[in-house]
Amino acid sequence: MKSKSHILPTIILAQFACTSPWFAGNTIIDELISKTGFGAELAGYVISSVQFGFITGTLVFALLMLADRFSPSKVFLICALLAALCNLYLLSDSITKWGLLSARFGTGFFLAGIYPVGMKIAADYYEKGLGKALGFLVGALVLGTALPFLINGTDWGNSPTTVITVTSILTLFGGALLYILVPDGPYQKKSTTLKLKAGPELFKIANFKRAAFGYFGHMWELYAFWAFTPLAIKTFNSISGDTLSISLWTGIIIALGGVSCAIGGILSQSYGSKKVAFVALLVSGTCCLLSPVLFFSTSEVFLGVWCFWGMAVTADSPQFSNLVASAIPSELKGTGLTLVNCIGFAITIVSIQLLAFILDSLPSTTIFLVLALGPIFGLWHLKAHKSD
Repeated sequence: MKSKSHILPTIILAQFACTSPWFAGNTIIDELISKTGFGAELAGYVISSVQFGFITGTLVFALLMLADRFSPSKVFLICALLAALCNLYLLSDSITKWGLLSARFGTGFFLAGIYPVGMKIAADYYEKGLGKALGFLVGALVLGTALPFLINGTDWGNSPTTVITVTSILTLFGGALLYILVPDGPYQKKSTTLKLKAGPELFKIANFKRAAFGYFGHMWELYAFWAFTPLAIKTFNSISGDTLSISLWTGIIIALGGVSCAIGGILSQSYGSKKVAFVALLVSGTCCLLSPVLFFSTSEVFLGVWCFWGMAVTADSPQFSNLVASAIPSELKGTGLTLVNCIGFAITIVSIQLLAFILDSLPSTTIFLVLALGPIFGLWHLKAHKSD
């Protein structure tokens, strides 16, 4: 059955719009420090709160099988509304430390009903060619996360109010758009009963386990790379004497990952998801190992490799999701994707906090070496996966 032409573009646009609050708090970190009295450590707390909220949300969504038992479009809409409200709370003049962290936690929690549920909706429409569809979909997620940095990097958007207002309105728009234009898909199979053990049981499926473990290795690297890219640019400026725009180049580097997701999706049609994921993971792992040298190169080399790394570090993400979705029964796709996301994002907290911890004892030029452990682990498990 051929899907209507507007379905995929609508899901892509909605995913882009609704994931824009992800890094919104980090983009206006100086304003939040001033409001709450936190110190410079707030940046780590803010992103970890979102990640922890997302982990909690995906765990709840997976255990209750919400995306498989109810209309995923309705779940998406409700979560978009609540994520936008949590995001808007950052504009409150009376915001406290715990209020801030709670709002960021809430944003992450409701993003659990957007990112993996969006992939579930795509899987309900594209039984074939899912790797390509997810490539564009995850690409939209990446562009969404980059948007606050890009807004803040411009003259007109260099304001906390602008960043938060724009991302909140976009989230509301995306949720409504998907609900109105994308009904439940033709390949959706609802689960009629709650099965609390359904998620863990999936790990008995060999290809699901291999794809999931490959994804976990990818996630060890991805969000820590994004979170510490501003520090990398700041460190390069300090060593070289350059004045590269930290916010603008961070946004560009993250946004390029969205382009590579789409390219990887197209390539997966010819080469398969496993090969695309393997090559991308190998390239990003190599960049981890080369990273210390880049800080002592020219600005052209540093930015060129860092941008290339930003593309490689995301290109495998949708292909891992395709491998996961392809390995499990239709009625459990939402649960499987959500569970894998839950564990994957739990891993991101460990890698982010580890890099923050070792900054006290190691030069900032060497901390990215630790991220190579993820690609090595992922490649080891992915090579055993039976080709799609």
